[in-house]
Amino acid sequence: MGAGVVKSGSGGGKRRRRNRRGSQPMSEINVTPFVDVMLVLLIIFMVAAPLLTVGVPVELPKTAANPLPGEQEEPLTVTIDAALGITIMTTAVSADELVPKLRAVAAERESQRVYLRADGAIPYEAVVQVMGALNAGGFTDVGLVTDVGGPTLDGTAPVANGTDN
Repeated sequence: MGAGVVKSGSGGGKRRRRNRRGSQPMSEINVTPFVDVMLVLLIIFMVAAPLLTVGVPVELPKTAANPLPGEQEEPLTVTIDAALGITIMTTAVSADELVPKLRAVAAERESQRVYLRADGAIPYEAVVQVMGALNAGGFTDVGLVTDVGGPTLDGTAPVANGTDN
């Protein structure tokens, strides 16, 4: 990535004349290695970015409700899986530790919004108990996360991906 050297002289089969300078440094910068490295980094980030999403495998229930508007701060997510395990973002938490951990998190956050993801197969009682713990932990704005395309319960066709069928 440095400067190269250009030999001066007429070349060919003729006798070479020596210039006073002998050889002159190149003034152009070779950017090809820089571009190659940047393209490789771009590909690495494009492949790695989808792997960075928070993922606790949960079979979300389907509903016809509209999504909540987005926030500036990364939303806090509490997940209840099919085995009734509780996870705050990516950290597994026991039921006894849930309220103290939520209080500690609430003290550091600006928003009181929390998203509750619960497997559709678990009993409603478990969801309500975790919602009570969220309220006791200082979060009063609880959003339930669901998948789209569920029944509308008014006789109309379900909405899938934001468009009417």
